[in-house]
Amino acid sequence: MDYSKILNPKVKNMNASGIRKFFDIAATMDDVISLSVGEPDFVTPKIIRDAGIKTLEAGITKYTSNRGLEELRDEISRFIEKKYGITYSGEDEILVTVGGSEAIDMAIRAIVSPGDEVIIPQPSYVCYEPITVFSSGVPVIIETKAEDEFKLKAEDLKAAITDKTKLLVLPFPCNPTGAIMERKDLEEIAEVIKDTNIMVLSDEIYAELTYNGIKHSSIAQIPGMKERTILINGFSKTFAMTGWRMGYACGPKEIIAEMMKIHQYAIMCAPTLSQNAALTALKECTTEVDEMMASYDKRRKITVDLLNDAGLSCNMPKGAFYAFPSIKSTGLSSDEFCERVLRECHVAVIPGSSFGAGGEGFIRVCYCYDIEEIKEGVRRIKEFVQKL
Repeated sequence: MDYSKILNPKVKNMNASGIRKFFDIAATMDDVISLSVGEPDFVTPKIIRDAGIKTLEAGITKYTSNRGLEELRDEISRFIEKKYGITYSGEDEILVTVGGSEAIDMAIRAIVSPGDEVIIPQPSYVCYEPITVFSSGVPVIIETKAEDEFKLKAEDLKAAITDKTKLLVLPFPCNPTGAIMERKDLEEIAEVIKDTNIMVLSDEIYAELTYNGIKHSSIAQIPGMKERTILINGFSKTFAMTGWRMGYACGPKEIIAEMMKIHQYAIMCAPTLSQNAALTALKECTTEVDEMMASYDKRRKITVDLLNDAGLSCNMPKGAFYAFPSIKSTGLSSDEFCERVLRECHVAVIPGSSFGAGGEGFIRVCYCYDIEEIKEGVRRIKEFVQKL
């Protein structure tokens, strides 16, 4: 059978994720220090785990509403209003999803028609461009720059807009760069698009992970932007709940209603167990989140200082839990550098090129790992750089 004639060309021609490639290679090797996957080393807080256990013991294992538990949606609404002063109705403006990834997928598919252009700042998370292509949209890439702290500049956005632009992706705080967009930055972006029909997909999965006393701002807070913004968040990073697969989307009821159709046919509902655990996370885990944040902040400073000491120029990230050092001084491509560091030094990091062409010349180093592992991993990288 000739499967090449059966497979969808859009899928067949899509490259696999560069993140998983190095993770999978590392899994076959001994003595590897992995600073590659953005997964907190913290165990999900006990109070959340206990909530999941109680759900199972009580036999609460049936489907929930497609939209998610009403109590959870209402709690998400209260959480967002408390944090950002934005009001969303749990009844028809919030949808509970299987991780933030499902929410991103549904938002793009619900909005993008064949030929529509989607503006994507890069380096950024790997899924936006492929999902746009799968939706028959046209990715329009804006390469952010280290000298701008990898922020999206309003003038670059304005230059990228055409009469076919349908959607802007705002991936901040950013994976892999650690960049954030402060209120004044978002106001400049809002000014560019306020008189257009362009929607915004604001991926805020790292919203709680900001540093130096800077609180996250959402573009939905800017006057006139809530009605054109789909705010996406989840529980994986903030509450160390990656495997629970819990996320949510907030937005205009007209958009959420269309996303619901996709969700109904593809998923049905998010896991009942995870929804009950997420409810407890929002209600009762402030202390645990603060403790994890303090630890990430400490690791952030250590990681960046060590990378700069190793001869790899690195900005101090202001959000998420990634450092994005330049390896241009080595003369190696991002792929070559990561391949050799893994094979020769048994340290797994991710090529910046995995996050778009603008990431070439950089690597992503996760600092959501034990401090001693970070120190040893960067020590090995330093030895490698010195040998070069």
